[in-house]
Amino acid sequence: VRQGSRVYYLSLEFYMGRTLQNTMVNLALENACDEATYQLGLDMEELQDIEEDAGLGNGGLGRLAACFLDSMASLGLAAYGYGIRYEFGIFNQKISDGWQVEEADDWLRYGNPWEKARPEYMRPVHFYGRVEHTAEGVKWVDTQVVLALPYDTPVPGYRNNIVNTMRLWSAKAPCDFNLKDFNVGGYIQAVLDRNLAENISRVLYPNDNFFEGKELRLKQEYFVVAATLQDIIRRFKASKFGSTEFVRLDLSTLPDKVAIQLNDTHPALAIPELMRILVDIEKLSWEKAWDIVVRTCAYTNHTVLPEALERWPVDLFQNLLPRHLEIIYEINRRHLERITKLYPGDVDRMRRMSLIEEGDVKKINMAHLCIVGSHAVNGVARIHSEIIKNTVFKDFYDLDPEKFQNKTNGITPRRWLVMCNPGLAEVIAERIGEDYIRDLDQLKKLLDFVDDDVFIQDVAKVKQENKMKFAAYLEEHYKVKINPRSMFDVQVKRIHEYKRQLLNCLHIITLYNRIRKEPSKSWTPRTIMIGGKAAPGYHTAKMIIKLITSIGDIVNNDPVVGERLKVIFLENYRVTLAEKVIPAADLSEQISTAGTEASGTGNMKFMLNGALTIGTMDGANVEMAEEAGEENLFIFGMRVDDVEAMDKKGYDAVSYYNRIPELKQAMDQISGGFFSPAQPDLFKDLINMLMHHDRFKVFADYEDYIKCQEKVSALYKNPKEWTKMVIHNIAGCGKFSSDRTISQYAREIWGMEPTLEKIAAPDDPR
Repeated sequence: VRQGSRVYYLSLEFYMGRTLQNTMVNLALENACDEATYQLGLDMEELQDIEEDAGLGNGGLGRLAACFLDSMASLGLAAYGYGIRYEFGIFNQKISDGWQVEEADDWLRYGNPWEKARPEYMRPVHFYGRVEHTAEGVKWVDTQVVLALPYDTPVPGYRNNIVNTMRLWSAKAPCDFNLKDFNVGGYIQAVLDRNLAENISRVLYPNDNFFEGKELRLKQEYFVVAATLQDIIRRFKASKFGSTEFVRLDLSTLPDKVAIQLNDTHPALAIPELMRILVDIEKLSWEKAWDIVVRTCAYTNHTVLPEALERWPVDLFQNLLPRHLEIIYEINRRHLERITKLYPGDVDRMRRMSLIEEGDVKKINMAHLCIVGSHAVNGVARIHSEIIKNTVFKDFYDLDPEKFQNKTNGITPRRWLVMCNPGLAEVIAERIGEDYIRDLDQLKKLLDFVDDDVFIQDVAKVKQENKMKFAAYLEEHYKVKINPRSMFDVQVKRIHEYKRQLLNCLHIITLYNRIRKEPSKSWTPRTIMIGGKAAPGYHTAKMIIKLITSIGDIVNNDPVVGERLKVIFLENYRVTLAEKVIPAADLSEQISTAGTEASGTGNMKFMLNGALTIGTMDGANVEMAEEAGEENLFIFGMRVDDVEAMDKKGYDAVSYYNRIPELKQAMDQISGGFFSPAQPDLFKDLINMLMHHDRFKVFADYEDYIKCQEKVSALYKNPKEWTKMVIHNIAGCGKFSSDRTISQYAREIWGMEPTLEKIAAPDDPR
């Protein structure tokens, strides 16, 4: 265990949400603050509603980083989150005539009370220029400089008197920016052009699981890495660690004191940048420098979807980061030399494993760079980590099997239970005490109460109260009246073909058709809620939103159906809305095609908050079923090997359409304009995709999904058995705390020992 070690969690996204209530919970100040504001004639809830979400992330990846910060502080690790202080976070979503409309998220308009600017730690970041190879070594010259101004946000641990830091960089033009070059249109234009430099931290790229190879995005990725590494090395050199009063100049012990975790490939440039610092500036030999880099860096992979993997064109690099391109070429040369020695004559393997992909345009494969430049590579759920080893990165696993690890994701029980669902947290604490909040495995003790009628009643009562509260919220904000006794069937996540909101739509239509066919039958009433943002340039995702809202328009206004089925699109789904809807949900939809959702973390939040899961054997669903018992989840559909088998023989959507009458009816209704009478062919692109090039095999899982939903409806009619199943699920949640995840990163990747010990406050008599 390394004494005095520091962890640096590098991420282009930190999806923090609001800070006020979370801070009060972690500092044990909630009751005191409630009381104090009440005495002042203020309402704490109204106060909390004034705070803007810090929406500096798209979805799972950015929210995971936020949960990890909470756990690292709560486990007493000296950890720093490093990212970009975007002036505009994820766009606000408005629904207009059933379509998504984006508006800018000007979250800093009224200032941000949680951050502190640190101009004394401002750092220069260089772009463009050219490389000179001189007798004294390599020099990167004639660069354009942008300044990185850090803003620090405190990250309090849970009741342990520890506060860590999230440091976000903002781009500032230097005073002489463009004024030194007299080839611009004079002084005024030169001052106006300062915006070009400052645009780097202007806006978050709003793509989830999709790579967009734009120069501004590459600038963002280098900007955060270059500023952060300067900060890491400054802090490392200034630290004495009790050994000597002298400033440390020898960087050879860097890996013993510093761990850098790369959250996906977005901060991959940390690898060549650290090489540049060690070789060009600190004058270390290549071999020594490379050893330091690999022992310091570790890489987390978040997806296997090919369209999400970063592949940067070489010519973009040549222009923006010429020295880094040289370094990457040299890393690749040595890497391929090693492969040639181990697999002589296997040119196909060399082509597959190269960091440079040949093609119409040469591209740098950033995942390959991360694997070669890291000592640990991990997936984010067991099934995902196996897929990585067996398929996407199989060649690299064959080469260095010891590098590959699994770290199943988790969520912080502070925000995702104590804060958002105090009623349930209290009912649990009454039975097993409060210690479970920092040791979620203790939820297993709830199995003793699975047949306790009073406990069953208490759990059901909390759920009903949460549903009433959310129904009131929807009525107030969206003027929709919903039946709080109906089953709340919820799918909230980014809109994406692989997440299969379309499969959910087909179930809604099928249910609608069945109710209309037999209106006198006793149907289990459902309110189906779907929410999530579509990336602005993702046409199919935007059409999916329009389809959902169009189905809702027909279903919600059909008098034959009445209260038995309602369809609601939840506008502007974000962290703060998740905190409201998740505690109110009865059914959690986790229905991605097996092998596509790396982990999922929403699935864990629903489970912890007393919803039952209907899902495929994908991502962390597999481990959730293992922890709670597969009989306590509604598992359906193809497994990964079924999907692979179907890929081999070919997926034929049309055969399902012809064989399954209810599927055919639903598809014909969509394509015939039943849900869009004013524009009968509005959804022709969606129909064509589903019938002829659906990569995610919606029809293949349709029948099993419908059957599984029938089981859900049947169980919901028996509230006691439903709630018993809920208790089994909550009791199985222990593994899905981010405290467990971070403890494993600490021990198995960073070489550090987490602790739940409380640090004595300065005035503490201890």
